[in-house]
Amino acid sequence: MMGMCKRVKREETTQERFNRMTQTPVKKLVCTLAVPTIISMLVTSFYNMADTFFVGRIGTSATGAVGVVFSLMAVIQAIGFTFGHGSGNYVSRALGRQDMENASRMVSTGFFSALFFGAGVSVLGLIFLDPLVRILGATPTILPYARGYAAYILLGAPYMTATFVLNNQLRFQGSAMYAMVGVISGAVLNIALDPLFIFTFRLGVSGAAIATIISQFISFCILLYASSRRGNIRIRWRDFTPKWAFYREILRGGLPSFWRQGLASVATMCLNLAAGPFGDAAIAAMSIVSRVGMFAGSALIGFGQGFQPVCGFNFGAKRYDRVLESFWFCVKVSAVFLMTLAVVSFIGAPQIMRVFRKEDLDVIEIGTWAMRFQCLTLPLSAWIVMSNMLTQTIGYGFRASFVAAGRQGLFLIPALFVLPVRFGIRGLQWCQPVADALTFVLGAVIVLGILKELKGKAAEADKEPRNVA
Repeated sequence: MMGMCKRVKREETTQERFNRMTQTPVKKLVCTLAVPTIISMLVTSFYNMADTFFVGRIGTSATGAVGVVFSLMAVIQAIGFTFGHGSGNYVSRALGRQDMENASRMVSTGFFSALFFGAGVSVLGLIFLDPLVRILGATPTILPYARGYAAYILLGAPYMTATFVLNNQLRFQGSAMYAMVGVISGAVLNIALDPLFIFTFRLGVSGAAIATIISQFISFCILLYASSRRGNIRIRWRDFTPKWAFYREILRGGLPSFWRQGLASVATMCLNLAAGPFGDAAIAAMSIVSRVGMFAGSALIGFGQGFQPVCGFNFGAKRYDRVLESFWFCVKVSAVFLMTLAVVSFIGAPQIMRVFRKEDLDVIEIGTWAMRFQCLTLPLSAWIVMSNMLTQTIGYGFRASFVAAGRQGLFLIPALFVLPVRFGIRGLQWCQPVADALTFVLGAVIVLGILKELKGKAAEADKEPRNVA
C-alpha cells in the first residue's frame, strides 16, 4: 500500500510539473527557473576567478598556467555539456509529450556515456601530459606550473564530466533549485579550499587543482543524490541504452554545446599562442580578461538556462506561442542587462585588473584595453546566446551548431592568426569583439528564419484543440 501511495504521489508530481511548465505565465516561469541557474553560474564563475586570484599571489607565470589549463577544463566541460545538453534537451521535449519511458532511458544513457568518455580523456591526458600542456600554449616558464595543475584536473575528469550532465539534466526537468544546490556547494567549498591547499599546505598551483577536483566530487555526489529525489528521473544502470537512436538525439541536441565549448578551448589555446610573442604578461592579462568575461556572461547564460526548459517543454507540448514569447522576453531583458554591465566594466576596467595583478603594470595595461574593447560588443551577446539556446533546445541541431561555432571558431580563431600579426598587441585585444560582431550577423541571418517557422506553427496550433491535463 505504501509503495502504491508513493507511486501515485510521484505520478501526481510529474503531472503537476507538466502543468506548471506549460500553463504558468511565461515571464514568471522563466524568472523562477532562471534565478537558481543565474546564481549557480555566477558562483561557478566566481570560484573560477578565485583560482586566478589566489594563484596570482604566486606569480605571473603561475597565473598564466591557470589560463593555459583552463582550455583543458573547457574540453572536459564541452564533453559534459554535449551529453548533458543533448540528453537534457531530449528529456524536456519528451516530458512535454509525457513520454516518461524514453525520458528515463535518455537520462541514464547520457550520464553513463559521459562518465566513460571522461575516463578516456583522463587516461589519455595523463599518458601524454607534457605534450598536452605544450599544445595548450604553455611557454617554458609556464610549463612546470601547468604540468602540476593539469595532472590533478585530469584525475577528476570522469566525475567532472558526469557532474555537468547531472546539472543540465536536472535543469531541463525543471529542477533548477536542486541543480543550484549541487553546484553552489562545490563552488563554496572550492573557494574555501584554495588558500588552504595553495598557501597553508604549500602546494602552490597544484593545490588549486586539488581544491577544484575535491569540490567537483562533492558537487557530483550531491547532484547524483538530487536525481533520486521526488519528481526527478532516477539514474539506473538498467535504463542505460547505448543505441544509435539515443546517441543521434544526444548529438543533435549536444553538438552545438560541443562546438561552443570545444572551440572555446581551441580558441583559448590559440589565444595563448597568439599572446606568447608578447610575453607572459600578455598571456596572464588575456587569461584574467577571459575569466572576468566569463563571469560577466554567466548571468546571461544562467538566464538563458532558465529559458531552455520552458522552451523544451512547450515545444514538445506544441505550445509554440509560449516558445516565441519566452524567447523575445529573454532577448529584451538580456540586452538591457548587458548594456548596463558593459558601461560599468568599461569605466572600471583598470580597477578590475588591479584586483588580480596590482603590482604588474604591464598586465593591467594590456588587460584594461582588452576588456574595454570587449565591452563595446557585449550587448550583442543577448541575441547570440538566446538564439543559440533556442535552436539547440528545439532540436535544430545543424543550425544551432553553426551559430555556436561562429563566435569561437569561424571568426575568433582566424582573427587570432591575423590581427595580432598585422596590428600587434592591439590586434590581439580586438579579436574577441570582432568575432562577436560577425557572429551577431550570422545569428540574425539563421535565426530569423526559424522564428518565422515557429510563428507559422503557432498559428496552425491555435486552430487545433489543446490537450491540457
